[in-house]
Amino acid sequence: MRKRLPCAGVRSLAFGGLAASVLFAMGCAAGGEGETNLVQSGDDGTQSAGAQNAESGDASEGRDLSRLRALEARPSATVFSPLSWPTPTEVRLASGRPGPAYWQNRVDHSIRVRLDTEARRVEATQTITYHNHSPHKLDYIWLHLEQNLFRSDSRGTRMTPPGTRFSSEDGFDGGFEIESVVLGSDYPAELKVYDALAKLDLPSSLEPGQSIEIGLAWAFDIPGYGADRLGIEDVEQGTIFQLAQWFPTPVKYDDVNGWNTMPYVGTGEFYTDFGRYEVEITVPRSYLVGATGVLQNPEDVLTRAQIDRLAEASKGPETVIIVGPEEVGSAEIRPAGDGELTWRYEAEDVRSFAWTASDAFIWDAAAVQGSSVGTMAHSLYPKEALPVWETATDMLRFSIEGYNRRWFEYPYPTAINVSGRVRGMEYPMILFSRNRQSERGLYGLTTHEMGHNWFPMIVNSDERRHMWFDEGLTSFINIYSNLERYPDEEPRRGNPRAFARQMLENEPIGQPSMTYPDLVHPGMLGYLMYGKPAIALYQLREFVLGPDRFDDAFIAFINAWAFKSPQPADFFRMMEDGAGEDLSWFWRGWFYENGVLDQAVVGIEHEYEGDNENGRILAANIKLENRGELVMPVEMELSFEDGSSMIHRVPVYIWRNADAATARVRTEGRRVVGVRLDPRGLLADVDPGNDVWPREERRERRRRQR
Repeated sequence: MRKRLPCAGVRSLAFGGLAASVLFAMGCAAGGEGETNLVQSGDDGTQSAGAQNAESGDASEGRDLSRLRALEARPSATVFSPLSWPTPTEVRLASGRPGPAYWQNRVDHSIRVRLDTEARRVEATQTITYHNHSPHKLDYIWLHLEQNLFRSDSRGTRMTPPGTRFSSEDGFDGGFEIESVVLGSDYPAELKVYDALAKLDLPSSLEPGQSIEIGLAWAFDIPGYGADRLGIEDVEQGTIFQLAQWFPTPVKYDDVNGWNTMPYVGTGEFYTDFGRYEVEITVPRSYLVGATGVLQNPEDVLTRAQIDRLAEASKGPETVIIVGPEEVGSAEIRPAGDGELTWRYEAEDVRSFAWTASDAFIWDAAAVQGSSVGTMAHSLYPKEALPVWETATDMLRFSIEGYNRRWFEYPYPTAINVSGRVRGMEYPMILFSRNRQSERGLYGLTTHEMGHNWFPMIVNSDERRHMWFDEGLTSFINIYSNLERYPDEEPRRGNPRAFARQMLENEPIGQPSMTYPDLVHPGMLGYLMYGKPAIALYQLREFVLGPDRFDDAFIAFINAWAFKSPQPADFFRMMEDGAGEDLSWFWRGWFYENGVLDQAVVGIEHEYEGDNENGRILAANIKLENRGELVMPVEMELSFEDGSSMIHRVPVYIWRNADAATARVRTEGRRVVGVRLDPRGLLADVDPGNDVWPREERRERRRRQR
């Protein structure tokens, strides 16, 4: 049973990404109804699941907050108060666009790597060319050493429970073995290694406009399971290696945080500069390789039959088998000769590089229709992935074509989907999507990981700080991709009414989506970083702004920030600028704070001509309440005594001063006999039982009993 709090309240805020765990009540509605839930817990400190009554939509229990941080008072502000975004500059404009002084550094990589399949180890030499396009001189360069996460004494290993998604294999002790570091052609240097970071002091300042070459030689043992980013899978016909976040790379230096040295501990992904990659991958002759970029020497590593099949696949959308199930393991599918083979790849304007290699791969491909760059879709998978993966390439091609039409054309000539140990992860031009259970599940995973090539591989965001900015935007565009493929099935994250049930359970935890991912409470990542921002943007498009207005602003944002690095405030500002709407109340409620939406209709009064109830009805006054912390416009369907109906919409600012309001609707002489809020079902309203007047007798009786 719900308890009620008095009107004064507190709200959850994100301070620099840290969440202060607090609750909020927006104020008193008329008649004492403007109260909010007080969650309860048992003496054992366990969290209630927030069980829901299917009839009324009410939460019967809450979550235990006793183990979270103490409540803190909210500053004097309302949900409509302006947000404190960074002061605009010529680098980042008030419109949200990159300004005339916008800059970003560039990092080019040349890597020669050899995969030792017996030792399960890689050895490499690497040249990094770092271009300082900033207006600042740099006295040192920070490097990511992300493989150091898999040292037994790393902070990530020590803080991540074994067996969880972002851990490594229990007992594995890996990390980089740095053999040498040189600057330029021969100047010896030293890395100061701190966990998964290293500082490289420069002999003299790197001035604006200058570049420097960093030469490295290194090796590491490959973890069998590496935080769901890389790993090894042994299958019946061979072994699948997946390599990602596998090479030293400079930390991103930007105008917002300087060197972005957020630690890599597992959950937060990456934030890097764009550049050119030239990568040579040496593997046993029996192995096939897939990687970011375009294969430069197909005649050296493929057979004539495979080259011809790829040419056939490039002609149309039908999937063409390049290496069939019956061919795996056959000597005929590899070029004649002895010894290892080296696959050479080049990629331009990408923010990372990943690859895979296996002697067990089936391979098929198809052409993406309408692509101005001739994009080819490929799938690499073992026979264990059959029969589900028979349609994987068609899924990948279909996803790309849809995203191209709706948002922004995929700019790269290749896209590869790989089934291996990694459950789901994305890198430029290559996806790791393990699902082998169902066609629907594989499509959902494929279109999600492919969608990440827009966010954050093209629109480059800081995944260490703002995970929602790539996961949430990708989950949002997935809604429409899933609907296009399966129009008769409800998308996983595309139903606001269903999502409202999750809000009842999760919002009392007290963390907003702006929380840094490594600080999110266990079990909350999918809700905060994927589901909540996706549903928020879905409501913004379908209910608040409308598709035309939203799409104009959203597509303009993608175009303005393609191959650049926006911050959340840039996105918020540009959406407001393009839509012509102050959305502070929306961003604050859905991204910076926590709370639920609960609109209620509590009754109506008719106005009569001459104040005589026997006179002609002039209007109906619909009495409304906002019983949650979030606010939204009100859309209602009025049913009249004569059998007609109408839709009436009330702007969100009806809630600017109080949580009780009256909407006056001219009825042209008709008597209102029924009111239904949110008739299209587009809002994540947690109590649909109070969206209807008059109440159903059973629901009204339960309300009185509470």
